[in-house]
Amino acid sequence: RPHGYAPRVALQETAGPRDELSQERAWWLRVPAVLLSPRPVFFALRDEDPEDVVARSEPVLLLVWLAGAASMLATPTAGGLLDNPEYDATILAIWTFIAGGIYGAVGYFLMGFALYFGALLLGSEGNFQRERQIVAFALVPLALSLVLLPVRLALYGGDTFREGGADEGAGETALLVLQLGFAAWSLGLLVVGVRVVHGWSWPRSLGAVGSAVALLAAMVAAFAYVT
Repeated sequence: RPHGYAPRVALQETAGPRDELSQERAWWLRVPAVLLSPRPVFFALRDEDPEDVVARSEPVLLLVWLAGAASMLATPTAGGLLDNPEYDATILAIWTFIAGGIYGAVGYFLMGFALYFGALLLGSEGNFQRERQIVAFALVPLALSLVLLPVRLALYGGDTFREGGADEGAGETALLVLQLGFAAWSLGLLVVGVRVVHGWSWPRSLGAVGSAVALLAAMVAAFAYVT
């Protein structure tokens, strides 16, 4: 044998296969994947291994915050923030970060509870945590709607966060329709998620999500009445 042949073979044998994809990285990759191929992503939520559940926590946190921020920036409150002389771009960014986080967290737990209750009505044996995570990955389109912000700023500048101005009219209506489109996309993914995770039919999945939306609307109405 040529000199050095055996050491090279040993080196190849000890190198072994390439490291497998970590659970954390796999869940980060599933965040954009849910937009194109949602079924495998939601199917992966059926894995109840504690380590896999923990690996989802950071993507879930980011999605909840981004969806909350996107929702807050679409509210009439955000549309008039710069009318207050005490607000500037920095304060606006801080407000978005804090309010978006709070709004996202509250919505995440409320919608998670509503979905858990709605699924129970249809015979689910799942748990609250998994229902919340279905909600989180269904929020990807709503989180993605943040891309509308630079579009609004490019078109209308500071008027985006002031009442009146150039952003009112047909342009504002078109952007609102786009925002609602992202929300509808998320709602559709929620139905898909329930169907895949629970292995249900379309009517049963729609029934669970419909019950969840009705319960959430009732809770919001009750809160508004009390306040």
